[in-house]
Amino acid sequence: MAGNSSKRGRQTVRDMVLSMAAVGVVVVVAYFSIPGADGKGNGVHSVPYQVELASAKRAAPYPLLGPQQLPDGWKATSVSYGPSEKSRAAWHLGLNTASGQYAAVEQADGSSEDVVERNVPGAEPDGTATVAGQEWQRVQGDRYRALVRPAGGTGTTVLAGTASYEELAQLAETLE
Repeated sequence: MAGNSSKRGRQTVRDMVLSMAAVGVVVVVAYFSIPGADGKGNGVHSVPYQVELASAKRAAPYPLLGPQQLPDGWKATSVSYGPSEKSRAAWHLGLNTASGQYAAVEQADGSSEDVVERNVPGAEPDGTATVAGQEWQRVQGDRYRALVRPAGGTGTTVLAGTASYEELAQLAETLE
């Protein structure tokens, strides 16, 4: 009788080891199958934005801007167009830069001060920058920095984020 219980105990241990090995295989396969889980791309998922950009351009009361093609290594991460609390037409395109920083194209038809303050809290003037022959105001906020310029006579364009001024200028060069 003691022999049977010893045999059963070894069989139970063997079954547990095999079960754990099977679970381990499933975990390893899942880890390498989930996009971004292997550390490449920082888990940032791209979203398509071209259709929303074309639609918003038709509807916006100001010359709406967006990149026709993103710089190498950049990814669009969020996109929206519609009313906001202080404007009728707010365009947003969130981006992850090649260096892993955040940048966004923000446009709205509210007052320039409101658009800047909503997107760059604590904004203070920080000089100017000329990009593709156009002058942009530089502003530095509590957390974000930005390049700002009027979007026609009825709106304001703010390129904001944790990205450097150089990366924001790179974004400005892609806008059409």
